[in-house]
Amino acid sequence: MTRVLVVDDSPQILATLRINLRARHYDVRVAADAGRALTWVADWRPDLVVLDLGLPDADGIEVIRSLRGWTSVPILVLSGRTESTDKVHALDAGADDYVTKPFGVDELLARIRAITRRAPADQVSPIVQVGDHTVDLVRKTVTGPGEAKVHLTPIEWKLLEILLRNPGTLVPQRRLLAQVWGPNHVKETNYLRVYMASLRRKLESEPARPAHLITEPGMGYRFEP
Repeated sequence: MTRVLVVDDSPQILATLRINLRARHYDVRVAADAGRALTWVADWRPDLVVLDLGLPDADGIEVIRSLRGWTSVPILVLSGRTESTDKVHALDAGADDYVTKPFGVDELLARIRAITRRAPADQVSPIVQVGDHTVDLVRKTVTGPGEAKVHLTPIEWKLLEILLRNPGTLVPQRRLLAQVWGPNHVKETNYLRVYMASLRRKLESEPARPAHLITEPGMGYRFEP
């Protein structure tokens, strides 16, 4: 049975979609805020997320970016924002489709069928081991030996999420710079050197001889589990 998580702060929309999806034999869970939605994705592993952008505790674009840090679960945005810039931002952040409110239930169901046919959710765990450190990509926490908490800056988090999302794969410098700092900074390789050195000091047992956050000189960086 296909699992669908519906995230919206409107009780009416949650009820409407829950009834219609269950009538068509979907397994449905609902969440009214971003915090609960991220927890459901991590614990329940839905096959699709239907996401409103106007949530009470976070902007939906940030929710998409957070999810894309560790999972490729399909995301269908269902929003009252009708400007083309909103659609572009959501799709660029990692959404798979965008439907505006008010919406037709039949069209929405057709889009859900199309997305789940072509893009089944992955099974990547949000908990990743980096040496003797445990990284929780949902709750954005790093725990070291003895349950010690490790603080990462927002930029360090973005870099780490991209690398952990691509284990064993070389991530080019230009891609990292574009995704973290923006397309106008793709030549600022010194940024990467500074922040990767900081990550190694925090996560590697021997920062000068890293075992997990590897540099490929002149090319990019790689996470080795």
